[in-house]
Amino acid sequence: MAETMPEPSSEPETLSTDLTGVDAWPIATPGRPVVELRGVSRTFGSVPPVEALREVDLLIYPGDWVAIVGPSGSGKSTLLNVLGCLDRPTAGAYFIDGIDVAGLSEGERTAARARSIGFVFQAFHLLAHRTALENVMLAEMYAGGERAGRRERALAALERVGLAHRRDFLPTRLSGGEQQRVAIARALLGTPRLLLCDEPTGNLDSASTESLMLLFDALARQGLTLVVVTHDEGVAGHARRIVRIVDGRLSEVSE
Repeated sequence: MAETMPEPSSEPETLSTDLTGVDAWPIATPGRPVVELRGVSRTFGSVPPVEALREVDLLIYPGDWVAIVGPSGSGKSTLLNVLGCLDRPTAGAYFIDGIDVAGLSEGERTAARARSIGFVFQAFHLLAHRTALENVMLAEMYAGGERAGRRERALAALERVGLAHRRDFLPTRLSGGEQQRVAIARALLGTPRLLLCDEPTGNLDSASTESLMLLFDALARQGLTLVVVTHDEGVAGHARRIVRIVDGRLSEVSE
């Protein structure tokens, strides 16, 4: 589901952040969910139709760390696409901080995704001839962030994931775990309300996986809302909540 980031030849066009008809997004509060799914279903119109999600209800609050587990073909990727505003539900409602994103136009959904959601994937998607710092800075270039202070914000994001000392290294000189930390710093640069991670440890060894889990622990303690899709029960065991999806139906495993 990930798309690689193309290399810019010059400063790219800025992404529109016009949320026509939508007031300034409210700040998340402990009493209001960051994510709320109400009876969300997603059916693909093949023959016969495929019900990838079936009346899914889910509440995720600020600072939650939720692991989504389930077998292949269970609907995990479809759920992640809906949560990330990459796909629309066939039925039901999806709210981010009280805003019904399912009812937004394509342009509004794109702007909402850029300002409120960070993505981390199994593949790191770093430009090989750009330094760690430059790879992080690219996130703001594509999202239309202000040029002033961009380097400082990117460096602060690297510091947040414990990698500021590697800022001038190319990805080829970084370990897999370090490359994933750069990818996480890139996702954090826009201070998203929600960080969606799709099998983030899939390309890591056990030591790097454990180190990444400690980082996720720290980010969750700082109040970041994390949703991690994983096949690894050890990774899921670090989460505060585990939800399981089977045949498109979601159930809470632990809380």
